[in-house]
This record gives sequence, C-alpha cells and structure tokens, in this order.
Amino acid sequence: MRILVIGSGAREHALLRGLSTDPATTELHVAPGNAGLGSIATVHPGIKADDPEAVTALAKELNSDLVVIGPEIPLVAGVADALRAAGIAVFGPNKDAARIEGSKAFAKDVMAAQGVRTAHAEAITPGASSEDIDAAIDRFGPTWVVKDDGLAAGKGVVVTPDRAAARAHVDAVLEGGNPVLLESFLDGPEVSLFCLVDGETVVPLLPAQDHKRAYDNDEGPNTGGMGAYAPLPWLPEDGVQRIVDEVCVPVAREMVARGCAYSGLLYAGIAWGAEGPAVVEFNCRFGDPETQAVLALLKTPLAVLLNAVATGTLAEQPALEWEDAYALTVVLASYNYPEAPRIGDVIRNADADNVLHAGTALNAEGELVSAGGRVLNVIGVGETLEAARDNAYTTIKDIELEGSHYRSDIALAALEGRISI
Repeated sequence: MRILVIGSGAREHALLRGLSTDPATTELHVAPGNAGLGSIATVHPGIKADDPEAVTALAKELNSDLVVIGPEIPLVAGVADALRAAGIAVFGPNKDAARIEGSKAFAKDVMAAQGVRTAHAEAITPGASSEDIDAAIDRFGPTWVVKDDGLAAGKGVVVTPDRAAARAHVDAVLEGGNPVLLESFLDGPEVSLFCLVDGETVVPLLPAQDHKRAYDNDEGPNTGGMGAYAPLPWLPEDGVQRIVDEVCVPVAREMVARGCAYSGLLYAGIAWGAEGPAVVEFNCRFGDPETQAVLALLKTPLAVLLNAVATGTLAEQPALEWEDAYALTVVLASYNYPEAPRIGDVIRNADADNVLHAGTALNAEGELVSAGGRVLNVIGVGETLEAARDNAYTTIKDIELEGSHYRSDIALAALEGRISI
C-alpha cells in the first residue's frame, strides 16, 4: 500500500513507525511533516493539513491507496470527505461525524440519546448578560469545569476551585465569539481509551492515561499533554469492556442512527468515579501523546488494521495482538510552554531510536531546532512500568534544549500504587 499520513507531530511520527513495519506498506508519505520524519517517509512540507483540495490533489498525485489523518482540525474541516469523494480510502471520520469532538454540545446530545453517563453541562452563548453568566456559574462548583465549545487542541479546558478564574475563562471564550460550556466536576482517575470504529463495530486498543498539566504533581495550566503510559495496572480487569459496552458501542450506534456513521478512531476520555465510567470528552482521532505509548506495544500490523477501518472490513479482522509490556512517553517542551513557547532554539543529543519528533525544524545552518511548544517525545518500553519509566527518562535527561522542561512524574502515581478505583 502507498500510504499518506496527514499531520506534523509526534503522533504522526508514531503512526509512521507503526506503518513502516507492516509488510503491506510499500511507500510512506507525510504532509506537512517535520524535521524528524525524512528518514521514514517522503515529506511534503508545503501542504496545509486542513486544505481539502490540496490534500486530495497530493493523494491523487501519489496514487495513494490509503490516507491516514492524524489531527482533528483537518477532520473537522472535511478533508476526509473530499478524499472519499475522490474515491480514496481514508482513516478518519467525515466532517459530520467529527462533530463528536468539534462540538461539545453535539457530543452531549449524542450521549443523552443513549443514556451514556457524563457530566451535567450548561451552555453559555455570546451575548449572555453578566447576571445570567453569574447565575450559571453559581449553579456549579466548588470545582468548576469550563470548556470551549469547539476545538482547542486539549488546552481549552479550565478546571479550578477558584470561581474568579472560572468566570475569567468564560469571559475570554465569549469575547472570542464562541460558546462556552460549564460542566459538573467528575471525580476519579482518568482513562484514555482509543477504539477503532467502523459503523457499529468497535475494537478497543490498550487503555492509557494522559498527564495534561504542565508541571509535576499536576500543577500549572492544561497543555496538549505532557506524557502518557499504557496499559493501566490499576484499572479493573473488566474496565475496558465496561467502557466499550457503556460508552463506545452506544455512541457508535447513535451515530449510525443519525446518519453520520463513524469510521476511524474514537477517543473516549473517561473519569472512573464511584458510580463507574463517565465521559469527560470525546476526540475524533488518535490522542497525542497517548498514541505514542499505545502503538509502541501493538504487534498487529498497523497498515492492514487502519485500511480495514477505512474500507469497512474491521469486523473481519482477527483479535489484536499486544506486547506483554508497558510503554511510557515523556514530552520535552520548549521554553515558556504552554503560554507563549519560544521557538528556534538548537536541539542536541536527540538521535536516540526512542525519540519521536513533534515541533522540530531545521535552521539555515542545518541544525535541528524547536518549532513548537511540544518539541520531542521520548518513548520507554519495559517488562514493568518501572523499567519503561527508566528507559524514557534515561534518554530525555541527555537531550539539550535551552529553557526546555518536562515532567519527571509520568506514571509515578501508578507505579507507587497511589491510583485506585
């Protein structure tokens, strides 16, 4: 298969690595890519990922057998629709189905129709009076959850015990002309579960846990994700199946009933509290950075698997096979991420095999430099969670990037037995 991957981050690097080891893969291309992907795929840097016409033209030019769309923005922009209209197999939902991530209100409506447990939510729209906003905020707390009702790359959520901070985020979103959602706070540890979905066929991958806050001990602002690990030693034995049965299958069924059948990767962000799993959010694509950990353990050929989803034959595939191990990824972030990350700093000692590129580029001198907030991911795999941690942190401590930072506590709470259901 000639495969084109759309995206430019460490998630796409992980996808390309997985695809490259599948004997069914004959050519790999990526657009727009980054500085670390040239050794594994042909990079097409001039393509805008969210431009349906440009992506379709490139896929036609390459005679692509399969296009794999990594980020959410192209999916919400309808890139998958344009490719399918051109007769090209695509891994990723159409624009209508991608609303499960693109509109929090749509996702809530889908869940309500199927009785899927989630947080109580109220929407506030631009033009609401100050008195109405205050009244809505007063109906929540003592921990406030404030979400942009749209795409925010994982950073559009404020979770705070500070009412003033909640009000400030509401005002900021409304001033931008966008609706905002207030939600009740869901307690319990969080689980990221990826499911391959082909209509009403749902196949789960390994459960993972993301670390959203910028700094150790879950301090600082939310980010796009500072690290993740898989699988989860504290999740009940029937935990994945419960999430599939109580959340993912009903949602897939409802999407079919609404005429927007899902085809691609459905990400369920779950909080597991006293009453069981409840949905925090859905994403319409592989999550970043959980993908990097999960795919490091997949033994089933990835290209064949994604093509089966794209061609409507997922139900015919054998059960997935996994390494009997743990995997962990740690994100190296640039100076001042996530507020206003600095770019252009030279990166050194990033040549290890377990380093994935995210926000990187080459400068005029041909040096590897930072080109985004999350710059690199380091993957560790081991027979135990402790060994996986050691492998990742041994590598990341030797990488040089001025002003950079990373969390030193990825998976530490799980390792020390501080997470339980």
